Amino acid sequence: MKKTALFAAVAAILVGCGSQPDKAVQESAFDKYNSVVYELNVRQATPEGTFAAAEEYLPVLKNMGVDIVWLMPIHPIGADGRKGTLGSYYSISDYEAVNPEFGDLAAFDHFVDRAHELGLKVILDWVANHTSRDAKWWSEGHADWYVLDEQTGVPIVQYDWTDIAKLNYDNADMREAMTSAMLFWIGRGVDGFRCDVAFEVPIDFWQQAFARVKEINPDVYLLAEGEKTFLHDDAFDASYAWDLHHLMNDMAAGRKSVADLKDYIAADAEAYPSPAMRLMFTSNHDENSWNGTEFERMQSAAATFAALTFVLPQGQPLIYTGQEIGMDHRLEFFEKDTAEGLLDTSRGEQWRKLYTDLCRMRHEHRALAAGDNVAPMVYMEGAPESVLAFTRTSGDDTVFCLFNFSDTARTVTFTDAVAGDYTSFDGTARSIVAGAECELQPWEWTVMTR
Repeated sequence: MKKTALFAAVAAILVGCGSQPDKAVQESAFDKYNSVVYELNVRQATPEGTFAAAEEYLPVLKNMGVDIVWLMPIHPIGADGRKGTLGSYYSISDYEAVNPEFGDLAAFDHFVDRAHELGLKVILDWVANHTSRDAKWWSEGHADWYVLDEQTGVPIVQYDWTDIAKLNYDNADMREAMTSAMLFWIGRGVDGFRCDVAFEVPIDFWQQAFARVKEINPDVYLLAEGEKTFLHDDAFDASYAWDLHHLMNDMAAGRKSVADLKDYIAADAEAYPSPAMRLMFTSNHDENSWNGTEFERMQSAAATFAALTFVLPQGQPLIYTGQEIGMDHRLEFFEKDTAEGLLDTSRGEQWRKLYTDLCRMRHEHRALAAGDNVAPMVYMEGAPESVLAFTRTSGDDTVFCLFNFSDTARTVTFTDAVAGDYTSFDGTARSIVAGAECELQPWEWTVMTR
């Protein structure tokens, strides 16, 4: 599909799906089980690529309904084996310093203070599996803090990450230094961590380190990059739903079906019982840079799957830098690039409106919350095989979702179980009568509440 046709198709799906553009996001106390995460790529979010420039965007994120701002790694980047001109954010040379590209510690503190004034939480991307090959720890002579190659005596390399040095978690002194570094940032007001390749680090380290972190801030939010059930064993609040992400890509391409999605939902609920949260997304820094934007992978279904990440049980939705303006650009990973137009709030109006309305819906309806007592999905009987139709109910709050996961129009016949008076996602009143029919256009979706 040509790019112009793609955006026309997506626009057709978005029109009429949101509530009033100027409707303010309701203020509420932070609830991690009903929260929305925004991944902020400081280097690429603005032309300047600094904390100060990104700080100007915080009120926009607040108004959109974001709760947690996840900063990609903010630390200095090693030079040994550096990839590209600027290197990988994940090749860290000093855990207790900031990358001079972004500013200094004072600028970072100011960013965090401003976020807190707005009621936003700030979490750091924490890379505990490895450092750069010329990290401060290595230059200080702590060779025993690393996993060394038996023949060369230098730190081993994992995967194709030739700019990193694997850390040795059999060393108690290294563990203490890593924990101390985490406490350094918690002491500066950081609200938690997104932990890179968390499954590569022993779970007992996370358990011990987080116990000490919580002595300073009992309400920290902890996100694991990984899809292993043990990560929720007295450690992380949330983990990545990678399998769901790949399944959504396959559904958009016609390789998987609604039946596969239902199987996934059932299996995931059994493997990850509440209160475990599952981070759900159509993009993130890895996907955008290496596998393409959501428009490359999902075409005109991008908005449909974005909405799905806001309504599934145990889910916690993620928005990546640029998604809120419909950015169809792969951001460079090792070079300076820019999410063009991010600071111009007139850009991407339909997408900003979509995500604002999804965030509002998420906050206003407890039936969509994760955590304990998750509202189950009740599937509507008789729906076409490419249509996902379900309700979720918590107390007197019901959310009814309809998704057409195909490139062909489908007709849905409503049943007694879903009949009633609702408010549509566009804010209008709607009455559903048993036996009535509704035609869903290709990739069309709607959410109704009562």
